[in-house]
Amino acid sequence: MSILVTGSIAYDTIMVFPDRFKNHLLPEQLHILNICFLTPEMRREFGGTAGNIGYNLRLLGESPIVMATVGEDSQPYLDRLDALGIANGQLKRIHGQFTAQAFITTDLDDNQITAFHPGAMNFAHENNVTGALNARLAIVSPDGREGMLQHARECAQLGVPFMFDPGQGLPMFSADELKEFVHLADYVAVNDYEGKMLEERSGEKLESLAKQVKALVVTQGARGSRVLADGECHEIPCVEAERLSDPTGCGDAYRAGLLHGIAAGWDWPTTARLGSVMGAIKIAHRGGQNHKPTRGEIDALFRRAFGYSPWGT
Repeated sequence: MSILVTGSIAYDTIMVFPDRFKNHLLPEQLHILNICFLTPEMRREFGGTAGNIGYNLRLLGESPIVMATVGEDSQPYLDRLDALGIANGQLKRIHGQFTAQAFITTDLDDNQITAFHPGAMNFAHENNVTGALNARLAIVSPDGREGMLQHARECAQLGVPFMFDPGQGLPMFSADELKEFVHLADYVAVNDYEGKMLEERSGEKLESLAKQVKALVVTQGARGSRVLADGECHEIPCVEAERLSDPTGCGDAYRAGLLHGIAAGWDWPTTARLGSVMGAIKIAHRGGQNHKPTRGEIDALFRRAFGYSPWGT
């Protein structure tokens, strides 16, 4: 039995503008904006929430089922998943579409201008969660709107416990839909900004929403994270990273730690601490999938940070 990861598969094209946007934008001319930023540095990364979470689960020794829709340009990503030992049988190729992709231009002040093309992601509802997948646990992460609703309902109908991770997709849903997600889910994971938005949209405080699920997790960047479960609030510190290189995909790495801990039956402090360890490892590397720690190295960092091994070795 495996962990099912539903969400997006995407390419991230990242360009670096060796200056500051503010030096080239004329406030009085913004209504007729026509500007080109020369970006001599460019790289293309493998990304998407499902891709990133699946990648981190594989680092932890899991064999995740990654379910997503991809475009006609997806072969390099499929080849990569094959090389990593991640099954791609649940990646549906959509004819006439590009794989979802973000084009990100960053300046010297780390300001970003991003264009996102959802492409094949909009067809996520063409994938179905079925009993044949034999999933023991799932996550519904940012994806096409209809796909997220459908996959949450299918998991609930099959009795597959799942984590609702709305991410940047949260604004797509109404108050009633968000309440339905929470009602169907066993776990909810948001960052602090998304947590505030979830409260505003649903009209309920996180503490109230937490009573409807087994656990509600709030990540807070450098301030660590909180786990609201069983009427308690577990405060989890941030793990010191080797260096601060790129936050892209840190939340996905953290969620992979959560899923691994849940699947293993660990207590909440240990489960969330593994999430913090995975986030610290990720942030030291550029892109969402360029960190390559062994399980032994993950264990060693956990021991240094918390004084024990979650695997009991």
